[in-house]
Amino acid sequence: MTSQDDTANENTANENTAKENICLFGGTFDPIHLGHTHIATEAVRKLNLDRVLFLPCRQSPHKAGQEHASEQHRLAMCRLSTENFEWAEVNDHDLTAPAPSYSWITAEAIAARFANGRLFWLMGTDQWEALPRWNRPEHLSSLVEFIVFTRGAEPVPRAGYRLHSITGDHPASATAIRKSAPNQLKTDWLDPKVGEYIRKHSLYLPQPTNKQGSPSAQA
Repeated sequence: MTSQDDTANENTANENTAKENICLFGGTFDPIHLGHTHIATEAVRKLNLDRVLFLPCRQSPHKAGQEHASEQHRLAMCRLSTENFEWAEVNDHDLTAPAPSYSWITAEAIAARFANGRLFWLMGTDQWEALPRWNRPEHLSSLVEFIVFTRGAEPVPRAGYRLHSITGDHPASATAIRKSAPNQLKTDWLDPKVGEYIRKHSLYLPQPTNKQGSPSAQA
């Protein structure tokens, strides 16, 4: 006779060994906008993904300044924008891991967490074309399958890389959103909660300058 404890243990074991389709979606998300969630939704629908991990990454040092949000703000906006998608999870690995945070290191960490998972990496065509110049791209390709989102021509297959192509179009641009903030924020490209957050924290506004013309230190 099987006891209730044995049944519970068996169910737990089945959950731990269930194979999941896990997708990594990295970016600066500065800010995250409806184009990002549109792309992720299309990937979930077409590749039968169980989970998409949104991975905000560190900004390049030369990009830090008045027109960019801090890591904490970008992380918070990602959580607000994805909280209604049951398949979405925001992960801060790239922000908290020791530098340099190469993509293959992130993939290894996620693979260790989901030992029986099937891993994907979601990217645009520009990233796909630049991939051979990434650090250890062949190793990354052994860990993940690539989902490439394209607005037009199909991405060119690459030997040894597992490629899935999805198509779609969304006009949202993080650069345009940031530039619109000082005048009239383009809220139609943002989750309403993210637009409210940007206004509340006065993100993407010019900083006051000191007499030498450089941004003033903030208390």
